[in-house]
Amino acid sequence: MNQFLWIFMSVMAMSSCSGPEKETSVKDESSAVPAQTVAETASSNYLSGITEANKGSKTGIVHIQGSVRGAHTGQTMYLFETEGKNQLAIDSVKFTNDRFDFPKRSMQSGFYRLALNSDLNSIDFIVSTVEKDLDFSFANSRIATGWTVTGSPENTAWNVYQKEEALAIRTIDNLRKSRSGSAFKERIDKEIEAKEQELVSTHHTYMKNNPGTFLAKYLTWKNPEFPNDKGKYWNDIDFNDESVIRTPIISDRVQSYMIAFSGGMDSGFYNCIDLTKEAADENSAVLEFTLYIMLDGFYQSGKETICLYILDNYIFDEDCGANLTDVIKQRAEGIINLQVGKSPPNFTIRDIKGDRYDLYKEVKKGEYTLVMFWASWCHKCEQEIPVLKNLYSTYKPKGFQVVGVSVDQADAAWRNASEEKGINFPNVSQLSGWKSPVAQDYKVTQTPTLFLLDSEGKIVLKPKRIFEVERFLQENL
Repeated sequence: MNQFLWIFMSVMAMSSCSGPEKETSVKDESSAVPAQTVAETASSNYLSGITEANKGSKTGIVHIQGSVRGAHTGQTMYLFETEGKNQLAIDSVKFTNDRFDFPKRSMQSGFYRLALNSDLNSIDFIVSTVEKDLDFSFANSRIATGWTVTGSPENTAWNVYQKEEALAIRTIDNLRKSRSGSAFKERIDKEIEAKEQELVSTHHTYMKNNPGTFLAKYLTWKNPEFPNDKGKYWNDIDFNDESVIRTPIISDRVQSYMIAFSGGMDSGFYNCIDLTKEAADENSAVLEFTLYIMLDGFYQSGKETICLYILDNYIFDEDCGANLTDVIKQRAEGIINLQVGKSPPNFTIRDIKGDRYDLYKEVKKGEYTLVMFWASWCHKCEQEIPVLKNLYSTYKPKGFQVVGVSVDQADAAWRNASEEKGINFPNVSQLSGWKSPVAQDYKVTQTPTLFLLDSEGKIVLKPKRIFEVERFLQENL
């Protein structure tokens, strides 16, 4: 989402291999019917667990330590701060025997992450600032498989809640999958509705059992007070509460808002963006965060015209963007530089032979260079690579170059797939999956993802399929 993807916009789901979250397609814009706004009273699913005790963003001194059975001196525990569905590394410590101990530090309330050796082996936990001493105990080096924490009844509750939520979501997802092609759709729909209501009841139970906690506030935000009222949809979110940044709530709620009220049309998206921006205007930090959530979501969904609307009207506009910091403008530049006519980030990565591949140096050697993000497990890549190999052999003498960028994590999987597919062009990988720096710089969340560059390193085409590259080369080489 990163790191985050939007379900309602993911028209590429049927023809690509996506990252951690799967997508489904939506109606074509030409057939979309504008959504109707239905004014209503508060939803029966809404329950407020926000009190003076957990209202607003709290700051306090917190001490985080713990032990991992089987860990040894020299291993590293990382501490991450959550920003939406992304995490930012803020500290790391080495183990002494099987224990780690972070220095006491000032922390703001919200979700954080502990990761052993890499962020692929991690747990999320809550900092409420009321519970000032957190002592974690992990059953083994795969820390997500089992943990407890002393000094934190809230995290103890959160640990149990996560398991219940995961089971409920898995059950609902399986029911939705079984619905396709079933003769019992009406019955399955009722089962889905019942399971969704069970999950809402679970939210309410944990809120009542953990009053005044950050967990209770987070669960409050999960069920909007006015889910079907376009004008009141954001009423239950206090945008002056900056702790919302350290949760996935804004990302989830923006997605739901667009689904409910955009009608799938550009004009509908523009209107939803305007209303969301107006709601978030109370606090500059939350506003910046919300604008970037929308900007990144629309970019990942291939809606670059919508991105330009946000950029022109709210980020680089002299009036509306006057109070924004350079941080969001720099992040926005990252998206701008991935558009046709712009130069994407350079990368220097070792290829499968161990040699360093410098993109900017290589593009100067040819007329056009295709950057293809792929993965060993991607079925669509398996179909496209043979076509690309033939195209490369045909047009290489005329100045066509290719570099494959694998988003694999396992070296053996990358090498075996490269050999099995007989890849005949330069092939690099940072072996860090979707979180590899190059994948994040290019905002890659699905494979294959293609960028065609000219000899100056500017993007001339962002094709979805190899046949589009072939057509371009036929016309330009």
